Parts: sequence; C-alpha cells; structure tokens
Amino acid sequence: MDKKKKVLISFDTVRPGFEELVEWADMTRRPEGESFTREEMMEIGAQYDALATQFTFPVDRELIDAFPNIKLIANYGVGYNNIDVAYAHSKGITVTNTPRAVIQPTAELTMGLLLSCSRKIAMWDRHMRRTKSSSKSLSDSSGMATNLCGKTIGIIGYGNIGRAVGHMAQAFGMTVLYNKRHQLDAATEQELGVTYADLDKIFTECDVVSLHTPYNEDSHHLVSASRLAQMKRSAILINAARGAVVDEAALVHALQTGEIAAAGLDVFEHSDNPLPELYEMEQVTMTPHVGTQTYEARVAMAQELCNCIIGYFEGDRPISIVK
Repeated sequence: MDKKKKVLISFDTVRPGFEELVEWADMTRRPEGESFTREEMMEIGAQYDALATQFTFPVDRELIDAFPNIKLIANYGVGYNNIDVAYAHSKGITVTNTPRAVIQPTAELTMGLLLSCSRKIAMWDRHMRRTKSSSKSLSDSSGMATNLCGKTIGIIGYGNIGRAVGHMAQAFGMTVLYNKRHQLDAATEQELGVTYADLDKIFTECDVVSLHTPYNEDSHHLVSASRLAQMKRSAILINAARGAVVDEAALVHALQTGEIAAAGLDVFEHSDNPLPELYEMEQVTMTPHVGTQTYEARVAMAQELCNCIIGYFEGDRPISIVK
C-alpha cells in the first residue's frame, strides 16, 4: 500500500466536508478555532506533499520555498490573488481553487447588499438604534427608497457568480445587461434573457452596477473616478469581487458629492483598512468579506477542496486548476 500523502490544512474552518480527506491523507490541522501562523508553516513545511490555504492568506515566494516538496497548493476559495501563482508554476506546483461552492452564497450576499442600498435597510437600522424609536423622523427626501423592479442592472464579470446574480435580479423584475471578455452567443443570451453591453453603456445607463470580475492588472481600478462620473446620480454600486477593482478614494468622493446614490461593499481596496469616510456614510452598506460565510458554503468548499487534493494525486475526478 502506498504511503499516505501528507497534507497541511493551514486554516480554521468547519470540520464537516473533510471526511474523505481525513481517511485518504495524513492530514495535519490545528484544533478547532485555531490556524497555523506563517512562522509555524515555515518551520514544518518541508514534510508536506500538499498545502491547503485560505483565500485571505498570502502564499508568496518565501512561503512556497519553505515547502520544497509540495506538488499542490489547494486554495479554499475562488479568488487566488493571495498566491504567487506564476512562481508556484515555475516550481512545478499545481494550484487549484473552489469555484463552484462559492456561487450561490456570493450571489445571495450581492442581492442582500443591493436590497440594503435600494431600500435603505442599514440606514433605517442605524436610525432606530440611535433614536430607540420606530417613528420615521427622517425627512421624506433622506428616507425615501427605490424599487428594484423595473430597474436595469449591469453585471461586470459574467461568470458563474455573475450569472447567478443576473438570475436573482430577474426574479426582482430587473433588466440584465452584462459585460465580459467574450460575448455569449445569441442563443445563450436569449436563453438567459440578458444583453451584452460595453462598459460605457453599463456605467451610463444602468441603475445598478455589480462587480464580479477577477482582480488582475486589467481590472485594477476598473471603477475609476471617470467611470463613477459616468453613472447616474441615482445609481448604486455593488462590489462583492475584489476591493482594488474600485478606486476607493474616487468612490468616497463620488458618494460625498452625490455623483452616485449608494454603495454596497463586501471588499475593500486595502482589505483590513477601508477608508474612514466610508464608516460615516449612511448610504453605504459594508460587510467584512463574508460572501461565502455560510455554514453550507463552507462545507461545500471543504468538499471541493478535498476533491481537488485527492483528484490531483489520484487522477480519478475533475478538479479546478488555476492556469
């Protein structure tokens, strides 16, 4: 019998979902509620065949070099800009991610942010907590919300999550425009009930712009001051993708000057340090990168992660490889 592969699970998450890997591998993880520190990983890395890491944990050259025998870095999440993928590939290391498990929860959070912005849910919640009253003491102009039905949403990055958001938006009676690198064929557009639009059209004509594009050199500050200036003054911006897709300083200015009406943000340009002005804005709803933070999603992500690890070494199932 072949010796079991040694796998390091570097992060803390739910226990269910790892059952198959527990049986298949010689797996190391910390007690529930604890994660390995970078220093600990550097010390013990040489003994492992695979490293499982979380999407928020940087895996740079130094850390990769501390794992001289690994063949696989399995990322617990869909985004992988936390990993120096090019360097990993240069060392002959395969990188995988978990794109399927994150679709539904991220799309649901996107719609939650949108509803909070359009119906001013977070604003009214803060108002009631401050005043200890259910009376509507805000003026009609400041407290007035807007329907989603009949509005147009522009989805930038129309992959699996973008499609799920589009489907949900249609259930609210919204028209869906989308932008992606390669336009869908006419039959697929008709089947999905969506229309391709260039970025100029999306920013100038849509009532909501929702971001679901990966972060790379091309998407850095895709939402710039000039793009924000194109938007309707009544428009809402939603970002559940990556923080640096938006020029955060430009967004603050656009919100302060009324260039756009509201923003729903699950991610920030500097992930742990949103600009302080955002905390003071009633028209902004913020969440701390919780797009996949549901029990069901984390179990499904664990299962997908384990499939990637076992599938890579056994070659017995499809896995999601980062190119």
